[in-house]
Amino acid sequence: MRIVVVGATGTIGRGIVPALVDAGHEVVAASRATGVDAFTGAGLAEAVAGADAVVDVLRPASDQASGDEVRAFFETTTANLLAAERAAGVAHHVALSVVGCDRVPESGFLHAKAVQEQVIRTAGSPFTIVRATQFFEFVAHIADTLAVDGVVRVPPGRQQPMAASDVSTALARIAVADPQNGILEIAGPEPFAMVDLVRRVQAWRGDIRPVVVDPDARYFGTRLTGDELLPGPDAELATTTFEEWLSGRRR
Repeated sequence: MRIVVVGATGTIGRGIVPALVDAGHEVVAASRATGVDAFTGAGLAEAVAGADAVVDVLRPASDQASGDEVRAFFETTTANLLAAERAAGVAHHVALSVVGCDRVPESGFLHAKAVQEQVIRTAGSPFTIVRATQFFEFVAHIADTLAVDGVVRVPPGRQQPMAASDVSTALARIAVADPQNGILEIAGPEPFAMVDLVRRVQAWRGDIRPVVVDPDARYFGTRLTGDELLPGPDAELATTTFEEWLSGRRR
């Protein structure tokens, strides 16, 4: 099969490409670095020509973008991709989304992912939306964004994070399967209280800043109170545990 990975140079895209190549598929690694800009539409028609499936793992270049900017990014890139795919006769659109994005409307980023999902569902093209939980790789960054005056203030609530490599592997497999025309959830093997997760990663990297639970702390702009970001009972669970991932990073 000929598979186009849009956002191929990002955290997840870098894992999808070799997974598909190793499985014997022809892969087009599309990104602005290769002359493909899904926001402007430049290079899209050429990239998706002859493709059997397109995997969209794009995200905005800046973490500082406003909620409106992020929503415009996902609406525009998704609409451009779907239009190019329809013109080329692509049979499967696969998009990476976030578990719980429809339950936390206060978050600009997560709400934008919910809007992106709606664009895909109403486009009339064969699709599979894959909602993943947070990645182990981003926990340290999240801790840094929650630090105020030398204290890491973590909202209450739980998460079930997973390794980015497991996300890439799942997306590579789903891309060559039949479209589900619905949403699949993938998650890590074990849930954590968010404060415990942050404390473990802080200890791993030797960061001595205290970590406390703060009900007013915001996660991507939203309050968390419980299980908003946990997957449902039908989620596919990855096998890599947080401790295994940390051990690999130590090595």
